[in-house]
Amino acid sequence: MENREKTKTMTLRICLSALFLAINVAMSSFGVPVPGGHLYLNDVIICTAAILLGPVEAFCVGGIGAFLGDLFFYPTPMFVSLVTHGLQAVVISLCAHKLSQKHPALAAGIGVSLGALIMVVGYSLGRAFIYSTPEYALLKLPYQILQAVVGAVGGMVLCWPCGIRKLYRHTVESAQL
Repeated sequence: MENREKTKTMTLRICLSALFLAINVAMSSFGVPVPGGHLYLNDVIICTAAILLGPVEAFCVGGIGAFLGDLFFYPTPMFVSLVTHGLQAVVISLCAHKLSQKHPALAAGIGVSLGALIMVVGYSLGRAFIYSTPEYALLKLPYQILQAVVGAVGGMVLCWPCGIRKLYRHTVESAQL
């Protein structure tokens, strides 16, 4: 009986990871136009998934999802996305699950803050390398910061005020029964 419960829980986690990955790819396909560039909302999905899921699943959603989104729609920075968003998601997940059990929102807040910093630095260095000019990276820096802040705040809002974290925990716990 215990083996069946583990299988049911693992199936649920795989399905939810695949769902978040697909949403990440979809959100990578379009950006909200802002003066001088675009704002991509896939960071909201990456932060939300990383708060809910374990580090391996978070890496798959963040890194592989962003990689596939870039591969399909804009392949130049796809490896930068794999590393940057993958590392971002792992750090958020580790903070959210290991930092403080008594204050999960605070732990997740620290995680998304570190994740935002990783995303901004990773993309800035990646752009400077890919396009061979630090000036281009500096030009896009305000958009990276905006995207990181929107992703961090959006992920936190979805998980706590909107109740997705509570719903996720209830669903996983009911699968274990």
